[in-house]
Parts: sequence; structure tokens; C-alpha cells
Amino acid sequence: MYIDSHCHINFPELAARMPEILANMAENKVSHALCVSVDLPDFPSVLALAEQYPHIYASVGVHPDYEDTPEPTVAQLVELADHPKVIAIGETGLDYYRLEGDLEWQRERFRTHIRASRETRKPLIIHTRAASADTIRIMQEEGAGTDKGGVAGVMHCFTESLEVALAAIEMGFYISFSGIVTFKSAKDLQAVAQALPLDRILIETDSPYLAPVPYRGKMNEPGYVPHVAEFLATLKGVPLREIADRTTDNFFNLFKAART
Repeated sequence: MYIDSHCHINFPELAARMPEILANMAENKVSHALCVSVDLPDFPSVLALAEQYPHIYASVGVHPDYEDTPEPTVAQLVELADHPKVIAIGETGLDYYRLEGDLEWQRERFRTHIRASRETRKPLIIHTRAASADTIRIMQEEGAGTDKGGVAGVMHCFTESLEVALAAIEMGFYISFSGIVTFKSAKDLQAVAQALPLDRILIETDSPYLAPVPYRGKMNEPGYVPHVAEFLATLKGVPLREIADRTTDNFFNLFKAART
């Protein structure tokens, strides 16, 4: 069995095909998926899926790319996370790739999520792009890691260096690989994946984006996550079953979710 540790199946292009999405998950032995919130107006649709389907989980958070959206407070995030199917805070983090100018608001939003994680004791889902130094610095300053009393979490859709991955792992975080790792152009990322221990790896689709080879360029969905696992198994020279089992165990060890 496989778990898609990060998807956005509440987005309209996937929600309209929900019976097909769920059937494809079952056909491809994807037992669970974590549907990730990107802003507060979006959260009710995320939670509704988790409440409707036992094998779908939810997170609550505001993505760093969303500039013109209601700003969350620690109290809001804590309140919304008080639900058994909400197993994480995020996605949150920093993204200096798409946005320019004074991004202090982004850093403050990130700090808000880390504080909510510490208060709720629910793990963080962290997005970082072209901002790894500030991401690691703020994680350390706010005590996001288990080394400083936080509950850690996952660096999702990881595309950064081995140095960044190891810094996050030292704080108790997991590293999640998406379809990007299967791309021919992703040699540096493949080297990172090859170097990391299996007990710190998760797999994801980030659907509807970033479909893995052989579906690159098409709309992504949770049923495609086994292709990420297959690539990692070949890359690391281990049986596919080992990747499936270890990433599944890692998911439940991190998120403390009920194995429904």
C-alpha cells in the first residue's frame, strides 16, 4: 500500500471527478491521502472531504504564495485544527520564487503556523522555494523541531540541497518527494533522495500539479503516487515493497493518524 502525503483533491478540477479519483486510488493501492489546505476560505472543502471519506485526512493552513487572502492567527489555526481528521498545520513556509518586494508578511505568517503547531502538537507541512536559508532560520528561531520542543513535520515537495534536507532532518523533520524526482532534469534532487535514510522519506503527488513520469504534463492525482515510489526504489536499489512499507510507516509515525 502507498500513501499520498500531500494532495489538493478539493481543487475544482479534481473534486469534479471524485468518484474516479477514489477509484484510481483503490486500483493503484493508494490506501490514504492527506488533502492539504492552502487558505482559510478553502479549508471547509478540505475538511468536508476528510469527514466524508475515512481514508482522507486534512490539514489547515495558508500557503505562502497566497498574498491577497485572510491572514490566519494562531488562535484561528488552533481552533480549526481541533478536529480528529485534521492531522497537520499547513501548508506553510516561504516562497521567494514567485513573489518579490517586502516579504516580511510571509515570514510572519510562517511564524504564526509554527506557533500553532507547537500549541496543537500537530506537525507542520512546510513549503520552501528559493528561500531555504530563511526557512531553516525561522524553523530554528521558533522551535519548530523536536530538538526545541516542537513536533516537527515534513518538508513537502522537496527540491532543495542535501544540506537543507539534513538540517531539517536534524530537527526531526521528514523529507517528501513528489513527481519532480522522476524528471530527467532532476539529477541534483535524485542525488539528495539517494543519500537520505528511508526512515525520513515520504512520497506525495502535490496533485493536481507535478505529475510523475510517465504522466508528466498531465493532471496529477493521488493514484499516481506509486510511480514516485517505483522511481525511488530503483534509485536507491531497494525492493519496491520496502519503499511502500517504510513511507507508509513514516506517514503514520509523523502524523499520528488513525489507520482507518
